[in-house]
Amino acid sequence: MITIISSTNRPGSSTLKVAKYYQNRLREKGVDAGLLSLSQLPPNLIETDLYGKRSTAFEHIQEIVTQTQKFIFIIPEYNGSFPGVLKTFIDACSFPESFYEKKAALVGISSGKYGNIRGIDHFTGVCHYLNLHVLPMKLHIPNIRSEFEANHNLFKEDTVRFTDEQMDKFILF
Repeated sequence: MITIISSTNRPGSSTLKVAKYYQNRLREKGVDAGLLSLSQLPPNLIETDLYGKRSTAFEHIQEIVTQTQKFIFIIPEYNGSFPGVLKTFIDACSFPESFYEKKAALVGISSGKYGNIRGIDHFTGVCHYLNLHVLPMKLHIPNIRSEFEANHNLFKEDTVRFTDEQMDKFILF
């Protein structure tokens, strides 16, 4: 099972648009993938689901994570790194069964010109600590707001080519 993680809880985010694009393109390639937006996290996650506690609101999310064998993380740049809500999500998930010996693909996006290079590097370190195997082809999509056409699909030739290549490699990974 593949799950795409939209790694922010920001409403109406470009991250969610990219995650939906990946989900649709994978479907066109004959692969079903679930989509988990961090906007779906319980609003009181920090109080209810850290340090060994588990709420009923998070149980369903934990089940999805436990059943997933491959993750695609779409990660926006927040202050030169990845969003704190992504780290909190990782911390709330059961260890080690949530991510141990599973696989991940990483896609960085930013409104600036570097496509979240540092955030993807930082998150790669977290993945390695969790023993989550990362696909070597990591993408960085800069100037994300200029990447979408009217239907919220990516349309720039290079971006479409590289995202397709990454998805093809990830299917075989």
